[in-house]
Amino acid sequence: MSTKITSIRAREILSAGAYPTIETTMTLEDGSVGKASVPFGSSAGTHEAIVVSDGDESRYHGKGMLTAINNVNNIISNQVIGMDALDQKAIDSKLNELDNTPKKEMLGGNSVLSVSLATIRAAANSRKIPLYKQILDAYQLENDITEFPKPMMVLIEGGAHADNSTDFQEYLITIDLDAKTSDRIRAGIEIYHSLAKILKNEGYSTNVGLEGAFAPSGIDSNHKPLEYLRQAITDSGYTPGDDIGLALDVAASEFYENGSYHLKLENREMSVDELMQYYSKMIQEYPIVSVEDMFDEDDWDAWFRFNQELGENIMVVGDDLTVTQYDRLKKAFELNTVDSLIIKPNQVGTLSELMDTVDLANTNKFKSIVSHRGGGETTDTFIADLAVAVQAAYIKTGPSRGERVVKYNRLMEIAEELGF
Repeated sequence: MSTKITSIRAREILSAGAYPTIETTMTLEDGSVGKASVPFGSSAGTHEAIVVSDGDESRYHGKGMLTAINNVNNIISNQVIGMDALDQKAIDSKLNELDNTPKKEMLGGNSVLSVSLATIRAAANSRKIPLYKQILDAYQLENDITEFPKPMMVLIEGGAHADNSTDFQEYLITIDLDAKTSDRIRAGIEIYHSLAKILKNEGYSTNVGLEGAFAPSGIDSNHKPLEYLRQAITDSGYTPGDDIGLALDVAASEFYENGSYHLKLENREMSVDELMQYYSKMIQEYPIVSVEDMFDEDDWDAWFRFNQELGENIMVVGDDLTVTQYDRLKKAFELNTVDSLIIKPNQVGTLSELMDTVDLANTNKFKSIVSHRGGGETTDTFIADLAVAVQAAYIKTGPSRGERVVKYNRLMEIAEELGF
């Protein structure tokens, strides 16, 4: 029997943030099945593919997914059923024909991506091979995995991901130990629990935010979390800046307004120059190895200046700036604004578009960080297989909550298989 697609059905499921998202199931002629659920971000760049929701306030406060489901079941399926699931590029090309708008405004990035990812899963299941191997084969990538993604673990969160916490969105650790993947993840979890003790001793709540990281209400500066992380690393028996680095996802677009940056926690309004000095002091004081989205997503000149003045010894990471889009990354490269980028499948629409962006990053020797999403994450483990297939430098997700740890569990499963 063949690998032709015989049915595609989407349904509404709940995401981690307690609002719906879409899950699509694809069945092939040989009986193989592929399922994919699509996450969304509580904090999203304005240039990324859109999430189509219903807008019907009588259901889920307007955030229902019946429109997206209809787009899959009654528009996309009519055009894709009968195609060969082994030809991922052809199917993604058809999806892009059906919606050729830059941000998938017609059908929605969520509708399109659910079908694209269900296809690669169905193909992998038909061939009875791991998902990462199917990604390698579908895009004729080198099968010899020489670099395995390391954990970039979110330990404190604020911004749009937690109420009454920091202005910055994420405080992370990069786990750079020369060790097995399981031991790297173990180190991150040990530091997470050490951090819990520190926060309790300082009188903060250890409730977690949308990404499974601590969201301490009442913290009095954006520097404090870096002090606590450094202490937690040391308390766990590791060396800050050597075994374990610090990283920031600032998400500065969230506090940019009328040409200035507004740090509400510190009651400060900053120009680009002032914020640049603010970052410079942080980088001097703490073992920071990566900074993401430190300026507004369209403040290209500020990004260029940061990369020139402060980027020599750290990763300068685009997320809202680049949104996994080929054209945005190409501009970032031409303007010399970043040397690394976040990869999020739902920012772009199809797996093939994502892989084009990754190829551009690799060509220019940029580092890739495959990332989870904020409040709308699901238990789908696709990003773990993706991170392995593209040989990403890091995989970024939180240390607790089921929808986060399943990514690490899948990563450890692949690592055991491949000897990492």
